[in-house]
Amino acid sequence: MQNKTVRDYIRTIPDFPHKGILFRDVTTLFADARGMRLCVDQLVAPFTGEKIDVVAGLEARGFILGGAVAHQLGSGFVPIRKKGKLPAATHEQEYALEYGTATVEVHRDALQPGARVLMVDDLLATGGTAKAGIALLERLGAEIIGCAFVVDLPDLGGRAVLEDMGMPIHTLCDFDGK
Repeated sequence: MQNKTVRDYIRTIPDFPHKGILFRDVTTLFADARGMRLCVDQLVAPFTGEKIDVVAGLEARGFILGGAVAHQLGSGFVPIRKKGKLPAATHEQEYALEYGTATVEVHRDALQPGARVLMVDDLLATGGTAKAGIALLERLGAEIIGCAFVVDLPDLGGRAVLEDMGMPIHTLCDFDGK
């Protein structure tokens, strides 16, 4: 039997959430013990030996991955959440959606200035959420070591957006289309 790749564990659901969209569902990856282990190991690999103080995870699947990556790296974990979900004083950052805007937040005391941070999420599409997360972390004085994603959708241009910001990007697989 051939060894499975991370991509092999991800199912595609056509026409979700809208007609014409091919949704890349990582819940099947998370549900499989071997797939999840493979995923976390591959997300961590390029950063092993780096001094990383904090892993920041983007809501919501970035929490699942970020916690596991932080554990492997021996780092703390900071959630970047949708507006109104954090209980203490926050910084917020608005970003564009296909139709409208959304806002993410981070606690103002989430990390110390100069903290070395790895940002993690499941999917890189247009880069809007990641860009907002980076802006929040930088507002706190973080030094962002890199951004790690399971899936890249290169046709949507998110990698170029983040690379134009000077961010090192690590992805495990990519899928064509939207």
